[in-house]
Amino acid sequence: MGVSGCGKSTVAAMLADALGCGFVEADDHHSHANKDKMSNGVPLTDEDRLPWLESLRDTIRERLGRGEDVAVSCSALRLKYREVLRQGDVSYKPGSYGACRVKFVCLEASAEVIAERVRCRAAEGGHFMPASLVRSQLDLLEIDAAEGITVIDATVPAHAIVQATVAQFRDELASTAR
Repeated sequence: MGVSGCGKSTVAAMLADALGCGFVEADDHHSHANKDKMSNGVPLTDEDRLPWLESLRDTIRERLGRGEDVAVSCSALRLKYREVLRQGDVSYKPGSYGACRVKFVCLEASAEVIAERVRCRAAEGGHFMPASLVRSQLDLLEIDAAEGITVIDATVPAHAIVQATVAQFRDELASTAR
């Protein structure tokens, strides 16, 4: 999880490969209207985000229901957004973060680093999110210490982030980690 440009997609895809599990790119679940809105520099509202989050929740629920692990790249900037995603674990009870199978790793970097990454990506035509929305995402980002979210410096190499993440969750992922 984290703001646009922090490396979520790269890290989640590498994590999925390291674990031999599926990968879900949250951007693929956005409606065309959401993508158009963001492309035009307009931040999404909670009403815009809800169907997107519910689609991701349903995908997570389906995968976990089949006994699969899955790495998902999703901004999940606010607690209430993460609560929707945690409902992908049918046994999740609100507030019982430690028992939930849906875990979060937040990739963090300075606003300047993130804005530069987003500008470069936009210049290459690789994403719909303009750098002008970075500040709105940073303003939304909230992490409650009670959630137990692992926060990692997004400026370290992606392979090191993956190694740290696998080590963090090794016991829970012992059946799939290689």
